Amino acid sequence: MEEFSGEVFNAATGKRVTINELISNINKLLKTDIKPQYKDLRPGDVKHSLSNIGKTVQFLDYQPKVDFYEGLKKIVVE
Repeated sequence: MEEFSGEVFNAATGKRVTINELISNINKLLKTDIKPQYKDLRPGDVKHSLSNIGKTVQFLDYQPKVDFYEGLKKIVVE
């Protein structure tokens, strides 16, 4: 793997998940009712972000094995 020294690879689902969806999923898993607090955007805040896994798929033969919810469940509950 020396040919990839210094390279950056994203490991993710390749699908967009909003903060609202994250909170909803955490609430579902923990049986809670956390309410998000919305604030004004600050300079430098990133409004939309999505990890591009194309390079990871191409060079490392990566394929997500679980979807976002199942991965979150493994982290939060199990």
